[in-house]
Formats: sequence, C-alpha cells, structure tokens
Amino acid sequence: MELSELKKQLQEHLGDGLVLIVGSGLSCAEGVPGMGALGGHLVTHIPASLSPDDNKLWEQIHPLIETEGLEAALLKHAPTPSLEAAIVQSTGEFIAAAEASILAEIFSNARTLRLAKLIPHLLKPDTGIPIVTTNYDRLVELACEEAGLGVDTMFSGQFAAKLNPQESSWSFCRGAKLVGRNVRYKFAARANVFKPHGSLDWYHREGNPVRYAGALPLPRLIITPGLNKFRNGYESPFDKHREKANDAIDKARRFLIVGYGFNDDHLETHLTPRIKSGVKTVILTYALSPKAKKMSVENKNVVAIEFHEAAGVKGANIIVDGTEVFHPDINYWDLDGFVEGVLSA
Repeated sequence: MELSELKKQLQEHLGDGLVLIVGSGLSCAEGVPGMGALGGHLVTHIPASLSPDDNKLWEQIHPLIETEGLEAALLKHAPTPSLEAAIVQSTGEFIAAAEASILAEIFSNARTLRLAKLIPHLLKPDTGIPIVTTNYDRLVELACEEAGLGVDTMFSGQFAAKLNPQESSWSFCRGAKLVGRNVRYKFAARANVFKPHGSLDWYHREGNPVRYAGALPLPRLIITPGLNKFRNGYESPFDKHREKANDAIDKARRFLIVGYGFNDDHLETHLTPRIKSGVKTVILTYALSPKAKKMSVENKNVVAIEFHEAAGVKGANIIVDGTEVFHPDINYWDLDGFVEGVLSA
C-alpha cells in the first residue's frame, strides 16, 4: 500500500464509534516508568517492616523480579494481602512521583501531552469519547482537559468524590429543551475514562472507594500484576469501570489502540474477540507484543505500526492486510508522529 493511501485510511479511521484503548506504552513515552523500572524500585523499596511470613515470601519473589520480570514473579508467587498492600503502596508512590514531574512540566508550558494533540482530531459524540486505559496515572484525564474536554470518571465530587456513575454523568448536562413531546438534553463535550486497574487518586476509606487528587494516608486502589489481579478486578470500583469498559468495547465500531500489549485478562475476554470479528483496528506502539503481532498478521481489519530500524535507518514497520512493510524515516508508531505525519499533513 502506498503511503498516501495508508494516510487516507488512517484519517478515515477516526470516525463514528471510535473507542480508544490506552496502555502503558503511552505513559512510558511521556516518562512514566515501565514494568522493568517498577520492578527494580520494588526490589529496593519494599519496607523492611514486613512480617516474618511476608518477608520469607518476598525473599522468594524479589530475585525472580530481577531475572524474569515483575509480572512473571508475582504470577509464580501470589502475595498475601499484607504483602500486596506493601507492593501497592510502593507502586503508587513511585508512579505518583514520576507523574508529578510530568505535571510540573505541563503546567509550566514546557510540554504538551501526546494525547492532548490527538483529541482535536477526534469526533466528539454527545455521549462522550470512550477511553479505556490500564494505566494508574492521570495523564489521560489531564490530556483530555488540556484539550478542552470534560472527564467523566464515574466519581462525583471534588475533594472527597464518591463513586456515583449516574450523578457524575448528569454533572455534564448543560441544558434541556422540549422538542415536540420529548426533552432533549445538551451535554458538555467530554471523555468517559474507564480504568479497570484503578487510579492513583482512588483510595479505600472505611470500606468504600473515594477519589482525591492528592496523597492521602489511605490504601490506594490499584491492581498490581500477578495472580491476585483477576480476583481484585471484581471489587468496587474496579468492577464498575471494567463493566463500562467492556460495554464500550462491545459497542465499538472501530478501535485506536495506543501502547497496549494485549496481555490483560480483564480486557482480552472482550477486546480480542471483537477485533477478530472484524472491527476495524489501528494499533500504534513502540514494539508489538507477540500477541499483538500475531493478531495484526492474521486479521486484515487490523493496521499495526511499530518502530523498526533496518541497516541503521530508523522508521516504522507497518502491517496492512497481514503483510509487513518497512517504511524508513517515519514515526507513525508514536502518537506525536501520528498526529504530525498523518492528521496534520
């Protein structure tokens, strides 16, 4: 396929029924540490105040983190609730510190988030743009607001927000008028952000989830990798966000998938079958995971773009109609390059 034809196809892809799937690759591109860095942090920062049993278990886990990676280590040895709490606490602090540094640059106008550059090119349906993200950080939410959208997180309130999907949704209503015998409501342009793995601003307070933008001396509600992930996904507020995410995926007419490796059981039960059923899909990522590459080659409704270097020349490996082609000197795999090279050209 000629590059001009590919650009046209990619431009037309951002139409009605689009659902965005955002994985850790996009946050990593902005400077949030990935799994490798997180694993290294946990090895050196899990507190020495663990119970004797937890400390014994941790002594089995942390050598595996260094040799096999964080998720593989936690899959082999499921942490106890108390050890998992320590992992969650350390993970939250680590990601929050990186996020704070990025936020400082944004608010001092030293950088613009990649997603904030994409949003002006998307259709804004009355029901909101569905964005499903497995990331804990709030960069998706901030990018939406920086681009002029409201953000529906299903929490209602500013300082001690409670999980209330209906109230959160109605907070974006800006007016109503009678059309015949029907009432037509006007809603502010917004994104509906679904976070099935939790968020840095979700905390557990007296048996209920609460959302607060700053740091609190309460357990954060985030799901770490490993054997406990699937179990924890069925607790509030994860269940509500997972349910809404899956509903958006089930109704999607097309997907734009950014920095996601297709390694999450919570989403895969819905996302992969939908793609295999023929839903048009564009995947942008630095490096396609084995699952993502297999899906891209085997399903002609998928266009996948990843970084590639051949003979010292940097460019993009693009899979279209199941065929891989190297295109030198383009970086459409990166959202910055995608917006500049495809949508702004």
